[in-house]
Amino acid sequence: MTLVKICGLTRAEDVTASVEAGATYIGLNFYPRSPRYVTSEQAITLSERIPAGVCKVGLVVDADDVTLTELMKVPLDMLQLHGSETPQRVTEIKQKFGLPVMKVIGIADESDVANLESYFGVADQVMVDAKPPRSGGLPGGNGLTFDWRLIAGRRWPVPWMLAGGLTPDNVAEAVALTGVKQVDVASGVESAPGVKDAALIRAFVAAAQ
Repeated sequence: MTLVKICGLTRAEDVTASVEAGATYIGLNFYPRSPRYVTSEQAITLSERIPAGVCKVGLVVDADDVTLTELMKVPLDMLQLHGSETPQRVTEIKQKFGLPVMKVIGIADESDVANLESYFGVADQVMVDAKPPRSGGLPGGNGLTFDWRLIAGRRWPVPWMLAGGLTPDNVAEAVALTGVKQVDVASGVESAPGVKDAALIRAFVAAAQ
């Protein structure tokens, strides 16, 4: 069965819809430039609706230790590093904050796939996402896909998750082509940036599984 992460939740009803649909991971976005940004106080309130057994993931982008210390008020289960964090920084964050880390790698061509390997020894999981546009888009959540053939049939030594432009209409194809066991969605189940659609969430989880 394919595990699903619904990312960038900002409303209590969207958390409930994601949990009821069968999401394994709930992503809370702490990147201030994102339309899906939540404060630590908002995240604490949203977390109260997430039952035990559903992994609460905090998304950050090149966050400093002061920012991460503030986030420790939120009962997170994992940190998702969505910036240009080096393997050394990943190790440092794990040691200082004691949470498992998922490192996101943007993919556009074969050389980006090779970049994944430097994180296998330090990250608990990796997320393979579409590289953001050169025009300076957000690090993720841009609704862009990449050529899934670049990672088709890969076997990596850590659990990995596929992201980037996934929707209820294409996620089954992505799973079939790549063999991925975990998928992530943000914009693909939204009616507006940061506003999730319960019917799309249900359709996505059903299609992924």
